[in-house]
Amino acid sequence: MPLQALRTVAKPQNGVGAFILQCKRIDLHYCDWAGSSKGMNDFLRTTLPAFAKQNPSIELSVSPRPGRHPVIKGLYINGRQKAICVRNMESGEILRKVELLKAASGERLRRERRPVKSANESVRGVWDPFHGHKYRI
Repeated sequence: MPLQALRTVAKPQNGVGAFILQCKRIDLHYCDWAGSSKGMNDFLRTTLPAFAKQNPSIELSVSPRPGRHPVIKGLYINGRQKAICVRNMESGEILRKVELLKAASGERLRRERRPVKSANESVRGVWDPFHGHKYRI
């Protein structure tokens, strides 16, 4: 009887498993007659259908808001939402903002004080000011 190796299944660690897009819905609000929504109306007619075909996992909702500036809102898995005002922007600029909302994680932007995060402890251990030298008091 030949020896067979056991099949090992890799356990995802630090997000290296299956990719889950964090953005679940994008709301597009526009006005039909306002001049600040000219780029948004152009985006809705020309660019949005192609974007929707490329991203079937994101729910897109388009709703008019008469008399207001156009706004794009991204809703994320963690319950947060981000809004970007796109008044007086061209169609290409609006597409870049929609891509930015799609790629965002939904977390608040914060300063990283320690650039490396690891689940494993340091090989060297915790540093202490009394390591390595003999201090005399």
